Amino acid sequence: MTATNDSHVLLRAFCDEMARCGISGAVTSPGSRSTPLVAALTADGGFPVYSQIDERSAGFFALGLAKATGRPALLACTSGTAAANYLPAVIEAYEARVPLIVCSSDRPPELRGIGSGQTIDQIKLYGDNVLSFTEVGVDQLTAHNARWIRSLACRAAWTSLGQRRGPVHLNFPFREPLLPKLPLPDETAIEVGRSDRRPWTARVESFGDPQLAFEMLAPIVDSAPKGVVVAGRVEGALNGPRLTAAAEAFSAASGWPILADPLSGARCSELSIAHYDALLRAAPLALSAQPTAVLRFGDMPTSKPLRSWLEQLEAVQVLIDPEMAWQDPSQQIDLVINAQPAAVLELLAARRAPAEPAWSAGWQQADALANEAIDEVLGDRLSEPAVARQLGAQLPSDATLVVASSMPIRDVESFFPNRDRPVRVMSNRGGNGIDGTIATAYGAAAVSDGPTVLMIGDVAFTHDIGSLINSRRLGVPLTIVLIDNDGGGIFDFLEVSEHEAFYHQHVLTPTGLDVAGAAAAFGLHLLEPTTLDEFSAALDYGVTSDGTQLIHLRTERAANVELHRALWNAVAVALAR
Repeated sequence: MTATNDSHVLLRAFCDEMARCGISGAVTSPGSRSTPLVAALTADGGFPVYSQIDERSAGFFALGLAKATGRPALLACTSGTAAANYLPAVIEAYEARVPLIVCSSDRPPELRGIGSGQTIDQIKLYGDNVLSFTEVGVDQLTAHNARWIRSLACRAAWTSLGQRRGPVHLNFPFREPLLPKLPLPDETAIEVGRSDRRPWTARVESFGDPQLAFEMLAPIVDSAPKGVVVAGRVEGALNGPRLTAAAEAFSAASGWPILADPLSGARCSELSIAHYDALLRAAPLALSAQPTAVLRFGDMPTSKPLRSWLEQLEAVQVLIDPEMAWQDPSQQIDLVINAQPAAVLELLAARRAPAEPAWSAGWQQADALANEAIDEVLGDRLSEPAVARQLGAQLPSDATLVVASSMPIRDVESFFPNRDRPVRVMSNRGGNGIDGTIATAYGAAAVSDGPTVLMIGDVAFTHDIGSLINSRRLGVPLTIVLIDNDGGGIFDFLEVSEHEAFYHQHVLTPTGLDVAGAAAAFGLHLLEPTTLDEFSAALDYGVTSDGTQLIHLRTERAANVELHRALWNAVAVALAR
């Protein structure tokens, strides 16, 4: 299929979802660059399409459609100042809280800023007068992109109809030729949407009401004795003991195991599966443990095997998302609910749902086998996975563990054990960067009653080394566990590591940091254990001491890669017995 035909198929899928979401109609204006979008809008007849000569009038015409129906109206125009003429109507829609979906056509990036005709800067053209902005690429048809374009259409519609209604802006850069080559793709070439004309991602208009969310979820739970809960990071007031207890109670009532990221605070019950990352790397289990429903709350965990597994499931997937953050990178969510997860789970837990005892028992047995296999491979040697595991086992329940991105957060997710009482685990996983990690840990330590521990790699440590000045300026207690493998060890797991010279200089970036010199410069107390027992003793000392304790652990990258592979293999072998 040509790139132009790819665009046509993706745009048809986008328009199909607009119809499923119940838009009131589309309003177009003449122009060349918008030809692919207008052709798709008019192809299926799923909604009325009105032509207006002038974009300013078109904007207010669409405003009238949306006001009269209470449903979003879609605007489609060509590139350049055509989109600028929508601004008065966009402002009115924003201030009056009227749902509009503004689709501006644009030149592709290679034609911008070089004097190409009818080309202006359309990125975030309407500023703060829209609820969201997305640059939409439609050049390549893949299964993922077909799901993504449908999910994007639903997100645009539901955002415009959110708790604060208003306009959203989608900017479509189109390359020539603008019309698909003949013959046009037939209907079988278009990625099929959900059955029964459902939107790809439906929503419950609960606006925070847990009872409405419960009424929608109860039939799903009742019809799926083989379900799982995926618990991700939930920040601030949305997290805490109430959510942990609610997730545990729902799991006990339904028999649904909890695949609990340590950042969720839910890795602490009999039905909490601590080693899902290792389990789902074993193909036989990943293929046999197929739930019919998935209930998610919080951010998507880091684990790539978990993400891949969720993507290929033929299961109803529901996301409880009170902030409407749309944590759905694989575009598999069937239903999104904007309610507090703790309140919804409490209502679901209060009723006994049909359970499949062998289902939950199978997950627990697999987790126990993985736990034993990991312990056997790790033994009593000091290693990066062993450090994450020891932190999970040893930290007191009133501790706060701050984890840096890259390998530390992945090792914590993979090897942090189940606990009787959860420890608070924090990480900067919004943007997933390594910057500011030491400062974040000092900030957490400044307001925490219990001890605060930071687990960090040498690159992230060097990146934020200036924040160590807080050791003297604040004087708050902090224990830093520095895993020093002289570079970004996470990249050793990637194919780029095979290109030695380029990799070492530009990707791995070993720091050569004088850790002892840094500790002396900032007034840190340096401990350098070389065994796991010594690390355990240093950790005990750190969490009971004042000031900043720096526990410096030297590891070898090559040995770490081989150890991880041995761990995954040991788990797979244990499951196959």
